[in-house]
Formats: sequence, structure tokens, C-alpha cells
Amino acid sequence: MPNVFVDDARNFKEDNPFESMMARFDEAAKLLDLDPNIYRILRVPNREMTIYIPTMMDDGHYEVFVGYRVQHNFARGPAKGGIRYAPDVTLDEVRALAAWMTWKCAVVNIPFGGGKGGVICDPSKMSMGELERMTRRFTSELIDIIGPERDVPAPDMNTNEQVMAWIMDTYSMHARHTVNAVVTGKPVELGGSRGRREATGRGLLIVIDEACAKFGLKPADTRVVVQGSGNVGGIGAELLYNSGYKVTAISDVKGGIYNEKGLNVPETLAYLRQHRTFEGYGGGELVSNSDLLELECEVLMPAATENQITSANVDRIKCRILAEGANGPTTPPADKVLKEKGVFVIPDILANAGGVTVSYFEWVQDRMGFFWKEDVVNERLKDTMVASFHEVVKYSEKHDVNMRIAAYMLAIDRVAYETKMRGIYA
Repeated sequence: MPNVFVDDARNFKEDNPFESMMARFDEAAKLLDLDPNIYRILRVPNREMTIYIPTMMDDGHYEVFVGYRVQHNFARGPAKGGIRYAPDVTLDEVRALAAWMTWKCAVVNIPFGGGKGGVICDPSKMSMGELERMTRRFTSELIDIIGPERDVPAPDMNTNEQVMAWIMDTYSMHARHTVNAVVTGKPVELGGSRGRREATGRGLLIVIDEACAKFGLKPADTRVVVQGSGNVGGIGAELLYNSGYKVTAISDVKGGIYNEKGLNVPETLAYLRQHRTFEGYGGGELVSNSDLLELECEVLMPAATENQITSANVDRIKCRILAEGANGPTTPPADKVLKEKGVFVIPDILANAGGVTVSYFEWVQDRMGFFWKEDVVNERLKDTMVASFHEVVKYSEKHDVNMRIAAYMLAIDRVAYETKMRGIYA
């Protein structure tokens, strides 16, 4: 059988998230000596859909927005993944995010495949009515390919509980009965799970705790720099602060705030919510997002967006542990330098998997019609994240690879096994 594996030395665009994801996939597949037939199947999505979304704007004219839904893999269960609204959404980005969801679900061993969606729009310039009409039309176009046993969307960048409620209602109107398991990340009153909003940040805290214990770092002596202040960065920073970590810097899209002695995170975030900027806050000095990443610390947590640590700045990264709250914040060329520098990377498909883990718990609760207390959700999340962290560490040590490639190997091995056992229907 001919060698089908892509050459590691291939040229690719460092800022293309799909090509970055595929570079890691190819490396892990080679190290696993993956069956070439399974390799051919796993390296491409199952389905991609491009949707044109006519939407009546408040002044009566129509805009036609472009949306995507990519379903990467169904071997382990329904596709699972968020929907983002942003002006720079691309099909390649959505492809990468869908594949990352496949590997993320497999790393934490929950019965989902990967999916992702996005709409090219600027929600900051749209009214609630415009967002609702666009969301409902987008949902109606997805009706035939989403559902509790097909594909379960969730919130992502610039989407939230309200958007999920609109999707659930639109789907339910077409089904002629309430189907709350069609999405996760809903309001608790509509079948959402307690603990879901904090889940990604809590998952990050859990794996950071495990990594610090591995290296003998005590929270009080551990400086943490956080890029991002939303549901991942902000909540993660506050949970770390409450657990005794010294959070020395945090940022939003406009820039950050730094205090070498540590920030009062709840106070800092409250100021940001009120003023929408760190300017004028007396608890630290202003710092740019690029400079924030280069601050000296024990733990660096990029929790904003893709391609933040690249070949252009990786030499100036000064952390011991890199915990990836965002998807794809580190490019493959940067990974090689981080390995040489001895930085312990907790990769995105493990570090930020708390969100999809509790989304799975929400889906289970919806289908049971029985809902858990928040402490039960958090306990089961901790069990999952701790076990997954140590499984990846074990894989890393066994195969003498970094944590990212170990996570990919573990995930691909699980998806490949189920693909092979089910067989290829043809």
C-alpha cells in the first residue's frame, strides 16, 4: 500500500488554523503507525455546508449573511461543537475547529464527534431583533442536519445562552414539540446545566492544579498571566485567584493590566465590566496584548483566539507551564521552540475541554429529564479532567513526545479504533 502520510516538511501557512491542526494530526498519525485507510478517512470532514442567510434588518432592507456548519466525524456519536458569530469567520477556521472538537471529545472520552459552525457578521453592530432573525433563519437551514442524535451546537465566540434559546425554540417549532437536547449552553430554566458557564474556566483550573502539583509549584508562589477576560479567561482567572494563585496580568481585546504583586481579580473584572477598558484602573499598569504574553510567569493562559504564540514571538515567551484556554493559540513552529525551552504545554484539546465535558453532562440531563446539583456537575467534571490529564501525561512519557502530540495520539487512537470496529459502510 502506498505511503499516504503527508510530509512533515510540507509548506503551510502558519496563521491558517486548519493547516496547523492538520500538521499535528499528521505527526501523531505517523507516530501511531495509523492504518493508511483510516488515515484517509479521519483527515477530512464528513460534511460541510455553506448557507446564505437572508435577514431583514431593522430599517426594512435585507442583508445576506454567509454561514457554515462543518461536521467532522460521527464515529463516537453525534457531532458536537459551538457556533461563532464574527466578521472574520472562514471555512478553514470552522474546519479546524470541527476537527479539534473530534479530538477534544475523544481526549476526555465522551461519546461525541466534532462539529463547528460560524456566521460572518459583526454582532456588535446588530440589534437583538436582527440577531434573532438571522439566528432563526440559520437554524431553519440546518434543521435536516442537526438534532440531539445528529449534531448538537453550543455557544462560542459572540454567541450565548440567548442565541442557544433561539436555536432550541426554532428547532422545536419545526419538530412540533420541545427538544431541549438539540443545543447545550442554554439557560438553566430551559434545560441548561448548572456549572456550564464556568465549566471551561474550571477545567483549566483543574489541569493547572495537576500540572503545578507535577512540578511542585504551590499556588501562592505561582504567577499566572491570562490573555482574555471572557467566559474562559475571566472566569478562569477568577477561579485561579480564589484558589490562591497570584494572577499578575489579564487582558481584553484592547489590552491588559499588569501588577507584579498580583491583581485583585474580582475587582479588576468588575472595573472592566463597568468601564469597558482597564484605562483609569489604579490596580496595575497598562500593557498591550503582545507584551502581556511575554511577561515572566509560571503559568501563561492564552484564552482569547488563535495564533497568539507564533514563530515571531515564541523566543520571548517566559513561562514554565502554558495552559491553552483558547483553541489553536500556538502554531506548530512555535511548538518546536517551546519544547526546546522546556515549557510544559497543556494543549487546547485537553486544557479547555471542561466546556464540552459539561455540555455532554447537559445533553445527558436533557435526555434523562433529570437535572443534577452543581456540586455533582463539578465533581464529575473534576473526575474527567484529572483522569484525562494523567492519561495524556502517560501517553507523553510512553511515546517520548510532548503533551500536544500525546493528546492527539490518544484521541486519534480512540477514534480510529471505533471507526475500524464499526467498519466502513460502502
